[in-house]
Amino acid sequence: MTPPTLRTREQVAPVPVAEERAPAPTPSLRRIRWHLALALAVLAAVAYVARRHWPVLESGAGRLADADHGWLLLGAALTPATWLCAALAQQGAVPRTLPRARLVAAQFAAGAANHLLPAGLGAGAVNLRFLLRCGVPAGRSATALAVKGTAAVLARGALVAVLAVGCPGVLRPPEVPGTALAAAGGSALVVAALLRGPLRPRCRRAAAAVLGDIRAVHARPSRAAALWGGSLAFALLHAFVLVAVGQAVGLPLAPARVALLYLAASSAAALLPTPGGLGSLDAVLAFALTAAGSPGATAASTVLGYRLLTAWLPLLPGLLVLGVLVRRRAL
Repeated sequence: MTPPTLRTREQVAPVPVAEERAPAPTPSLRRIRWHLALALAVLAAVAYVARRHWPVLESGAGRLADADHGWLLLGAALTPATWLCAALAQQGAVPRTLPRARLVAAQFAAGAANHLLPAGLGAGAVNLRFLLRCGVPAGRSATALAVKGTAAVLARGALVAVLAVGCPGVLRPPEVPGTALAAAGGSALVVAALLRGPLRPRCRRAAAAVLGDIRAVHARPSRAAALWGGSLAFALLHAFVLVAVGQAVGLPLAPARVALLYLAASSAAALLPTPGGLGSLDAVLAFALTAAGSPGATAASTVLGYRLLTAWLPLLPGLLVLGVLVRRRAL
């Protein structure tokens, strides 16, 4: 009886290994890519318009260099208060007490991150991570962000309504063509059908969770006051910064009209998902100031000064604070 032959390692047939495939992008990653593509398209359009109107922008920058330093310092002093108001509104949206110093630092870092990603994704991601690090469950953290965002929209709308009554004739409803109305009606019908169909249970659960957290927040008067007071003050302070810059460069518009135009323009610019409203807010705000009777160079210098105080100067310190918070595992 012959012994079985031993097969060497070279004689053993290699086992085929399945090729590793790159994982398909998740829906959130696809959404971010679409937002970034749209943001780049808007920024390219704004760069083209700026190229065509470069003489007006150049004269506006020169006017800003010769502006009243006292008003500019006032605008610079009001800018940090916006971060305190954002922190106050975020605390008001959460029943749990949050660490104050880290909360303000997180809002400062969220403002910087918001200028890097479109449609508020940067600020939302920073605030979500901060709430999770503070021990707030994921569902309640997302609900807190939704409550804060809803309060901000309602507060801004209330301010627009009040100022529109005091400044009649400034805002005019746009003429909407019949095709746009038909498209909007069709979209509303599709959304209503989806909400009544497969998405109805999920929507009901989400709405119940949001309403539960809203009741919990408003059951404590201090939290409700922080939520609504912080949201109102945040919008007003940004309007005051623009008013201060306008006074510095000699903008020939009343402060109430400037505040109304800012609130309306920022609400309209929020529909375009550019990083921090960059490009969309600048174009809409400059157009609104010019249409209200301001010279083009003065409107351009006002928008440039507002952006300098609220976006460009705090950007690098905000990113540094963001890095520190990440390194200390506060985010």
